[in-house]
Amino acid sequence: MANPLSRRQVLKYGAFTTVGGVLTPGVSLAQAVVTDTKGILARDVQLSVGGTAIPAYDARPEKAGRYPIVLVISGFTGNSEQNKDVVRRFAQAGFYAIAPELYFREGGMQGKDFQQMSQISGKVTRAQYLGDLRAAVDYAKGQSWARADRIGVTGFCGGGALTLHFAAEYPGVAAAAPWYGQVKRMYPDAPGVDAFSLAGKIKAPVLGFYGEADTGIPVEDVRRFEAELKKTNPSVEFVTYPGAPHAFFSDDRPQIYKKEASEDAWKRCVAFFDKHLKA
Repeated sequence: MANPLSRRQVLKYGAFTTVGGVLTPGVSLAQAVVTDTKGILARDVQLSVGGTAIPAYDARPEKAGRYPIVLVISGFTGNSEQNKDVVRRFAQAGFYAIAPELYFREGGMQGKDFQQMSQISGKVTRAQYLGDLRAAVDYAKGQSWARADRIGVTGFCGGGALTLHFAAEYPGVAAAAPWYGQVKRMYPDAPGVDAFSLAGKIKAPVLGFYGEADTGIPVEDVRRFEAELKKTNPSVEFVTYPGAPHAFFSDDRPQIYKKEASEDAWKRCVAFFDKHLKA
């Protein structure tokens, strides 16, 4: 059974910007990428999950039309300003993107210290995560501007792990792009269920992005999982970036952000979704 991440593990993954052990998203936002909203429509929305309303954020091109869906799954920071910006980036690239706030029931992650984050992330069940993600895609499919038959999923850190789990469980996923998602991640209600155990169920094309300097996800695990996927899936590629740490795409955290790797991975990700979702 999976345990909550320890403070040492959180530090090891490099998953958070902190001051005194408390999440402070405003500290380094001056360096963050900010996507222009010109030409897109971005908004806060509400999802209904088993009678509970949870917030989400979506964005799409302003021009009338029908656009492929991209589910954007945040890491343990939840729907931060950086994650919302990623949603807007996908809209600028011609997709209808949506990101649910996965930690709404738990009061969100902002302002939490390491111990609190560990307790929160460790107690959220796989069933709850997947239920919220399913609700977000079901909501998106019901919008008049969505191409309900074209669904992509991508996510970062814990969201990268969930990208693989969701691709295995949600019918109709046409492309999956995990970013430094732990392939051995398990959840308190699903002992023994990690990405390796689900490899045979992941039929959609997969493009993964990992850092060779990620101290929490050994390159050997990534290579082994890639090989496992390729046994039953002909369209699989995992890209590893030399010198890139965990969360290297986090442009709001300059101490770990790797510009060259991030820009290359983003171009690859958009081209991947263009190929598999817009055809």
